[in-house]
Order: sequence, then structure tokens, then C-alpha cells
Amino acid sequence: MTTTPTIQIQNIIKASNRLNDVIAETPLQHNLNLSEKYEANIFLKREDLQMVRSYKIRGAYNFMVHLSAAEKAQGIVCASAGNHAQGVAHSCKLLQIKGEIYMPSTTPLQKINRVEKLGKSWVKVILIGDTFDEANKQARSYAQAQKKVFVHPFEDALVIAGQGTVGAEILNQFKKGDIDFLFAPVGGGGLSAGVGTYFQTLSPSTQIIGVEPEGAPAMHQSLAKGEVVTLDKINTFVDGAAVKQVGSLNFAICRQILKEVCLVPEGKVCSHILSMYNEDAIVVEPAGVLSVAALDFYKDQIKGKNIVCIISGGNNDIERMPEIKERSLVYEGLKHYFIVKFPQRAGALRDFLDNVLGPNDDITTFEYTKKTSRNSGPALVGIELKDKNDYAPLVQRMKDSAFEFMHIDKDSDLFSLLI
Repeated sequence: MTTTPTIQIQNIIKASNRLNDVIAETPLQHNLNLSEKYEANIFLKREDLQMVRSYKIRGAYNFMVHLSAAEKAQGIVCASAGNHAQGVAHSCKLLQIKGEIYMPSTTPLQKINRVEKLGKSWVKVILIGDTFDEANKQARSYAQAQKKVFVHPFEDALVIAGQGTVGAEILNQFKKGDIDFLFAPVGGGGLSAGVGTYFQTLSPSTQIIGVEPEGAPAMHQSLAKGEVVTLDKINTFVDGAAVKQVGSLNFAICRQILKEVCLVPEGKVCSHILSMYNEDAIVVEPAGVLSVAALDFYKDQIKGKNIVCIISGGNNDIERMPEIKERSLVYEGLKHYFIVKFPQRAGALRDFLDNVLGPNDDITTFEYTKKTSRNSGPALVGIELKDKNDYAPLVQRMKDSAFEFMHIDKDSDLFSLLI
């Protein structure tokens, strides 16, 4: 399959016509809050309002509608962290194709339930592995053994063309002149490859920025090395964009059309999930807000410009919100965790409260077990601040009061056990 932009453009246009009666044309909305914050014209492409709450239905349906009668009768297999699974499930129901959907065991329950609801009796969910890549390996092996078609979430020309219809809609909807910057989330690279190809031909002046989570920089590292790399370890928090390896076809396209890839810390992602909800009543999943979270790193470049951010999905499990808030507070410097060595004597805790804790500081976590055979013992202490600038005085007061301590926020392995 060639990656020539002209051929891809034709495929994207055909996919758009094919999807007319299947998907919703999601709005391109001007966002006043973001526009004022960054002194730019910020528009959000609201794929979170798609019927399956993400853009993935576009690529899944465009691929599956091309299956032969024999392939449809045999049934399909896919692997997904959630959104692709929902697109495939809905397509299975629409096209009346039996599907077996492999999902990581870490997938949020909300996404699993949605897959089963969308696919109804046409799909079966198999939970296996801790990451997309592990589930993907099992799914591909099973599909090969059973001679079933494997519906790849991102590395297929038809899937890429389907995702590219997001770009076609954006350019059809934008009436304010030229789009200076387009920010697109990157997981396996299907969305950025499809949208970027369309823009490269019809809006070549637009600078396209791919956005990845800092804990899963597969495209960023691949572009830096000049070839597809496989990451040894990833942070799966931004589950919709956490893959160890991008598609080779996607990489070949993205290296031609992406200006660069921006890496966004998971904590910043959480902060923007909360702000989008609190300020605009928009519910986004971690991968869905990547494009908005990247704006902080480009505030000088985008000032006065026309900007489009693709909100790729809104499948966020409400049960994740406490963790999202926690990660945000830690990232913003408003919450800190320490291991503090307390003397095993009466009044030690009172000394800490009186001499260390500031007037606006709040202890949110305190875990300590007295060991009668020791002179001192460690306690896990979580402290929330009103202002991040209160951190340095807090640390100084611990030193002045002779409390031995270790700040563990930056120890990722140890900290991951807490939140």
C-alpha cells in the first residue's frame, strides 16, 4: 500500500462518503476560555461527541465494510485499550459480523461495559494482559490460528483513511481563514497519519503537532531514531494512547507530515481533564485531552493564531476521578508525600503538627505502626498545600525540627504504590 498523499486523499474522500449515514459529523467549536487563556483562536474538534464517544468508529467501519461475504461470515478479531473496541463493536452490530474483542485487563470498566452494550450479542470481550501490546499479541495469534480477519486499531490503510475523515470535516467546517496549528493525539499513529495526510495536501501551511503522553513516547522516540522503536516499558495511565510501538505505515507517513511530537506529563493531562470539566463541562478521557494539554508548551508560538485541537475521546470512567485529582495535585506541586522518621515517644506527632505543619497545610495521609523494640519508626505522610510555594518552607521546618524524612513524589516506583 503506497503512502502517496494524493492516493490517501482519494481514499479519505471515499471514506467520508461511506461514513455519511454511519457516524455523526462532530462539531468544531470555538472555546472562549482557552482562547482567552492563550490569546489565540482555539477550536476544539469534538470527537468525544461521536456516537461511540471517540473517532475510532471511523477507521473500524471503513475497514470492516470492505470485508468479503466469506470474511464477514468467518467473524473478526481485534485488540484495543477501549475506544477502537467500541468502534469495532458498533460496526459488528451494524454489519452483523461476529467479533471477538481482546482488551487489556487494565481497561477501565466503563469502556468494557460500553463495548458489550454497543456490540450486544455480536461481540465477545476477552480480557488479557496488562497492556495493549500484550492483548494485541494474543489477539493476532488467535486470529491467525482461527483464520479470522484481524481489525488493527491503527496500522492499516483503510483504518488510516477512516481516521483521516476527521481532517476532512475540520477543513470543511473551519470558516475563519487558515488553520495555523493542528494538535492531534498520538497513540499508534492512525489519527495523525490520516488527518495529517489530508492537511498536507489541502492545508499545507498548517503546522501539525503530534501529542503523546510522556510515559509512552513511542512516536517521539521513533522519529528521533529514524525508525520504528519498541519501548521496553510504558505508563498505561493515558490508556488510549499508551502503546509500546507505533505502526510502521503510520510512522512512514507521520515522519513526513508532523512538525514534531510534544510529550505531555501524565499529571498535566490530569490537570486539564479537571479544568475542561470545571470550566467547560466537557468530559474527556486522558488521551482525549492530550492536544489541549500540549498548548502550555506552545503558548508563545500560538499567540494570535488559529488553532485546532482534536478532542479524540470522552470515555472516562467516573471511578478514575479520585486518581485524576490526586495526580493533578502532585503535578501542580500542591500535594507531597514523605516518609518521616518519628521518635517513638509521646508527643512526637504533636511536635510535628505544631512545629512543621503550616497554617494552611493539611495532612491527608498518615500511616504509622509503633514498633516497641525501636527508638524511632517511619510514617507515610501526605500533605496538601494551598500554594505550591509553601513547599520549601515546609521542608525547611522539617529540617529545623530535626525530623528525618524522604520526599517520595519523584520516586516513580515507590510513588506508584500510593496512587
